[in-house]
Amino acid sequence: MSPRKLKGAVVVITGASSGIGRATAREFARAGSHLVLAARGRKALEETALECRELGAQALAIPTDTTDATAVEALARHAVEHFGALDVWVNNASVSLFGSVETVPLDHFQRVLETNVMGYVHGSRAALHHMRNQERGVLINVSSAVAHVPQPFTAAYSMSKAAVSALSVSLRSELWLDKMKDIHVVTIVPAAVDTPFFERAANYSGRKVRAMPPVYAAEDIAKAIVKAATKPENEIPVGTGAKQMVKQHRAAPEATEKQMALQVDSTHLSRKESAQDTSGNLYESQTDDEYTVSGGWNGRRRTKRRKLIGVGLAVGAVGLGAAAAQRVAGTMAAKKTLKTTGKKAAKIAAKRTAKKAGAAANPLKHK
Repeated sequence: MSPRKLKGAVVVITGASSGIGRATAREFARAGSHLVLAARGRKALEETALECRELGAQALAIPTDTTDATAVEALARHAVEHFGALDVWVNNASVSLFGSVETVPLDHFQRVLETNVMGYVHGSRAALHHMRNQERGVLINVSSAVAHVPQPFTAAYSMSKAAVSALSVSLRSELWLDKMKDIHVVTIVPAAVDTPFFERAANYSGRKVRAMPPVYAAEDIAKAIVKAATKPENEIPVGTGAKQMVKQHRAAPEATEKQMALQVDSTHLSRKESAQDTSGNLYESQTDDEYTVSGGWNGRRRTKRRKLIGVGLAVGAVGLGAAAAQRVAGTMAAKKTLKTTGKKAAKIAAKRTAKKAGAAANPLKHK
């Protein structure tokens, strides 16, 4: 699909009532696409559709819970019946749960997996059914950098995003085997994004959840999604933080995982502000608050600042915090020193053993 073909393209977006989904709807609307928007919150969803119409696009608002396979199938069918095709499907609806694996309510843990994994499965099945009939289309799955570097205290979310990345690979392989070369599956991999996501998350950590730096504007991810619809790639990390995190984890997994753990403990979960237990938006929409796209984490300002001072300085040690990086670096350096010292000691011991053995074998030579 070329950029000019975005005009009139039929695009379905789940989780379209706020955050990345809402920003993405606006971007496609500016390109002239026909939009079918889905989310649980009717009021915020209608507002998003109205924004898209004001930008000149045709937009339908279809309240949908992506955990309901039948409802998702109906969503896809509605898009095709109303607009005559299904060109792009964006799986984006996600929820999160903060707290230790051992203490969070088990039904809440399962709900995250139902929404973030099965919701994407439902969307993929519904979209590909129509795309196979057309023999073309682009399926875009919004994953996360935590699919590559999982976090402590968000195990369900980290697991779900790793599953999304695996789902994309499996689907690409199946389509390739079936010679469906004009159907593409793209995985978008952002770092932390300035959206209401963190404010609405279920939380049993006892600590207030904050967006972990580096924080990117939702509009950055939206632009990457729209670009992926015209120039699909298998996996697209968005933002230098996500790109560096993926690269560093491949090169030094242990150090990167420790950096992530320290950063979550120091900046993702507040050490000053406590929080009461809440199921957040796991079971019902919470989009009637004041937030639309931004969650108040200054994503746009931070993105501009990084561009001005240079991404290398802004991201630092993969954006995982200087203090955390130093602590881990010290630990790894100490281990390296111990390892080196151990090797030297072993060499010296080996030489002494060899010398003694030589002396025993030829006592006259060593007198």
